[in-house]
Amino acid sequence: MGERVRMIRGKSLFARFVPQHIDWVLMSAIAPLLLAGLVTMNSFLADNTFFYRQLIWIAVSLVLFFVLSVVDFHFLRRTRVLMVLYGVVVFLLTLLYTVAHEVKGAKSWFDLGFASFQPTDLAKLVLILVLAKYFSRRHIEIARSVHVLISGLYAFILFVLILIQPALGSAIIIFFIWLGMVLVAGISKKHLLLIFTTAILAFSLLWGYGLAQYQKQRVLSFIHPLADIHGAGYHAYQAMIAVGSGQFFGKGIGYGTQSKLQFLPEYHTDFIFAAFAEEWGFVGVLMLIGFYGVVVWRIVKNGLEGESNFETLYAVGLAIFFVTHFIVHVGINVGLLPVTGTTIPFVSYGGSHLLIEFMGLGILMGMRKYNRPVHKSEISREFLGA
Repeated sequence: MGERVRMIRGKSLFARFVPQHIDWVLMSAIAPLLLAGLVTMNSFLADNTFFYRQLIWIAVSLVLFFVLSVVDFHFLRRTRVLMVLYGVVVFLLTLLYTVAHEVKGAKSWFDLGFASFQPTDLAKLVLILVLAKYFSRRHIEIARSVHVLISGLYAFILFVLILIQPALGSAIIIFFIWLGMVLVAGISKKHLLLIFTTAILAFSLLWGYGLAQYQKQRVLSFIHPLADIHGAGYHAYQAMIAVGSGQFFGKGIGYGTQSKLQFLPEYHTDFIFAAFAEEWGFVGVLMLIGFYGVVVWRIVKNGLEGESNFETLYAVGLAIFFVTHFIVHVGINVGLLPVTGTTIPFVSYGGSHLLIEFMGLGILMGMRKYNRPVHKSEISREFLGA
């Protein structure tokens, strides 16, 4: 009896100091990803500027995460609230063209003096919320083409505003967030065929009128990667060298010549996967993929236990967001996709994407407080288009 009382007291003491609504398995998988990014940045240069700045961004992002995790997010189910958020994002993306400073040919950042802010990351999160709300009310009627068109319009407006910055990588991710959530909601095969036909036509128009010349060169260098290794294909070629030279066990921390000697461009953001692979090798890459797999699994699991379809769809959209970022970033780094400039979650340097990633997870943890218990037998019958 005394032993049982001590166990109960121990549990209550643990619950008092450790928030029970936080998914600690999820956080345990994110921690090595953050560490991988910091270690890779720290091995680049002697001044460690990126390393110390990223430490600050991680601290700020974690504070934001824990603050949001205690908020009751039932208010996000209100259409008026989401339309205000969507309007703010559209306004910010439009404002970029008048006040943003051009960096490397793109107007994607607001210069706040002490830091820069990229609203395209916020746009992705708001789109997930808007689509989750829309499909949670209409997933039974998703076979009607009007719902595919209206949901597509929400994504299309953001897609165009981001594409003309130009930020092709983020525009592609916007498209796949919408496509993934439409598929999960239960789109018909007829409408799916129509989407792919429209996408082919849209790409043809983009090639003729939407893509800048340097973006076209990157696509062509993707098709023929060795045609211009000193010009348009330089970035992809150096990234492939870095990944390949890592071999099975890697060169070791601080011994990545491609990044350390600065042959690899943007080695702290767009090509940090290549820098990591060079130092950690195939074994390290497998571990990285494993941690991302746990992150996605826990997000989806929390979504399946959501109080309503809205929470479930939001979690699925968030999982698609992370998976798409990972696939696009890695695909670019290994030469499977054209260079578009895309970060990898939790690992790449930068405050904007890190804040939004932890904001998205913080909202999910806030929703987790009012999750419903789900029996294993119910998961296979979960709505998701069924």
